Amino acid sequence: MHEFSIAVSIVELSEIEARAVKATAISRLVLEIGTMAGIEFEALDTALDAAKQHTMLHNAEIVVEKVQAMTSCDDCGHKFEINDFLSPCPQCGGYYNEVFCGKELKIKSLVAET
Repeated sequence: MHEFSIAVSIVELSEIEARAVKATAISRLVLEIGTMAGIEFEALDTALDAAKQHTMLHNAEIVVEKVQAMTSCDDCGHKFEINDFLSPCPQCGGYYNEVFCGKELKIKSLVAET
């Protein structure tokens, strides 16, 4: 389960940022994760709950904002939502698509308490 190592990295990065402003705790953390980022969302929730124990985030509200994956057809330029990498273009049936959003995994914001 790679979600636990991702959760630990999120906690570590959040604490680095909070310490930079001399915070003592983090009360809210907002993550932005794409539907094609290769993350199992329920597993990440469980991993974050475990990883945040005994850290600056132990009482933090963690919000995960899902970003729907979008692609652009190389053949006709049509933009559409996808749920896998093998989705054909609904307009022309083409298979050569470029995913332009929905693969991100980032800390969008955090609220640090001093």
